[in-house]
Amino acid sequence: MILSYASQRDYDEMAGRPGDAPVWTPEDFAAMGEFMAKFNQELEASGELVETRALGAPVHTRRIGGSPALVTDGPYAETQEVLAGYWIVEVDSFDRATEIAARLGECPAPPQVAKTAYADVRPIVESAGELGL
Repeated sequence: MILSYASQRDYDEMAGRPGDAPVWTPEDFAAMGEFMAKFNQELEASGELVETRALGAPVHTRRIGGSPALVTDGPYAETQEVLAGYWIVEVDSFDRATEIAARLGECPAPPQVAKTAYADVRPIVESAGELGL
């Protein structure tokens, strides 16, 4: 699984809401959309894409935890970054998944976004035995 991250500030800037950093222009957002569409089409054509989804902004998040369950609406002050989207890929190796994730660094974005963007690559486990505990 390839996981990408963002903050509420990133979502606000993409939506054109001013903050500490410059907002995304419509051209910035369109370039990102075009890159992602092509990226996903290439993975689909190679047969490696299983599923991909973008996730809503942290402000639309609800966290449930504790006992008894406590429900808290986002965003959360203690959280800088949240999962923004993911790709599930079926590949021959962890290195191949890493190569795919590294291509996300080519995604057009304003400089302040590009310099801090990152993705995680994590195996999906099918059984407790695969956890390595």
